[in-house]
Amino acid sequence: MSFPSFRLAAAVAAAITVVAPSAFADPIDILFVGNSYTFGRVDPVMRYNAANVHDLTAAFYAANASGANAYEPHPWGGVPGIFKQMTAEKGLDYNVSISARNAASLRGQFLNTANSDWDLRGNVASQKWDVVVLQEQSDAALPKGSGKNANPAQFAAYATKLEQFIHSGAAQSYTETQLYGSLAACQATGASTATCNTVRAIPQNVNANPNAKVYLTETWARPDMVYAHQVTTPDLTSVNGSPIPDGSSTQATLYYQNLAGMTADLRTTIYGEAAADGKFAGVIGVGDAFQLAYDQGLVKTSGFYDANGVFVPNTDGVMNLWWDDYLHASKYGSYLDALVQFGTITGLDPRSLGAGEIAARDLGISGANALVLEQVAAQQLGMVPEPASVAIMALGLGLIGATRGKGKTKAKAKTAS
Repeated sequence: MSFPSFRLAAAVAAAITVVAPSAFADPIDILFVGNSYTFGRVDPVMRYNAANVHDLTAAFYAANASGANAYEPHPWGGVPGIFKQMTAEKGLDYNVSISARNAASLRGQFLNTANSDWDLRGNVASQKWDVVVLQEQSDAALPKGSGKNANPAQFAAYATKLEQFIHSGAAQSYTETQLYGSLAACQATGASTATCNTVRAIPQNVNANPNAKVYLTETWARPDMVYAHQVTTPDLTSVNGSPIPDGSSTQATLYYQNLAGMTADLRTTIYGEAAADGKFAGVIGVGDAFQLAYDQGLVKTSGFYDANGVFVPNTDGVMNLWWDDYLHASKYGSYLDALVQFGTITGLDPRSLGAGEIAARDLGISGANALVLEQVAAQQLGMVPEPASVAIMALGLGLIGATRGKGKTKAKAKTAS
């Protein structure tokens, strides 16, 4: 092989080979802060790999389950459980914890608004974290009026509060009137005068870490906010609370004409907060990955509800990113979520996990579908080569093959002589 061919072969090999990461001396302590999007809502995701995830709210649930759902039993593995399995497969040592509650907002996490037995802020302060992933309530980051819980000012304020609590941890005392700059601004978030003027005494976080990498997760667009359907309620007799029409035939309020519009608004607010704050490690673009898979027709794109507005279950064999309520993720959506988390946090290409990835197998996701979702995640993360790079790589592989072919021909000729 000539020297130029050797250089080309090395370049191609570097482009297509995934190098095993070096071992870390100590485990990386990572905390996922969020809600039912984080813990997965239903099995098989909800309790996946729970034995290897520290569920910091399990004890709270055992002490006082008010406000929680009986069909969401602890311990939880969820997206953190899938992430943990992926990192283990790549030889990485992540010590994974989750602090979540159904429907929790970042404000609720910081102010412990659930009930007195759920010290969610205490979970954040319970140890020194290397990485923290924050996920807001699904529609809270949307522009005001664009969702039932849309509250962008509150999202930005408490994303920053949590970032500061994790990084500096100074004790503080404030009112939300002070936080938002005026009583009127506070009331514009939906808070009452009494709430706005309540003094919030926040103790010091003795485990603050100025070097912690804090990420915001970009949530995904929801078919239930786009496509006409009847209002539903959880079926409390089912094992997973599957949605059923509430009996009134009332049509749900719709907020967007398409999923792309909702994705764009989420992107603008969440990435905007990360940029404005300046101390986040980045945004984990899960919502953009959902939209990418949808736009490319790789997943279900229609037929979420029938002509009467009743939801159509995921039984048609088409990979669907959303669960039956078309709000939460299905096992495919949670798997894509974990892939984007994995790629963003570790820096590794999700495609390196391959068709035989263990979490996908355990969740009942075929190798072919796992590869599709890995490709989407890699594309979202910018790890898929540009078309020109692909062409160069293909040319390089062709030249390598041709060179090897000539070598074999010469060897045969020499043997025959």
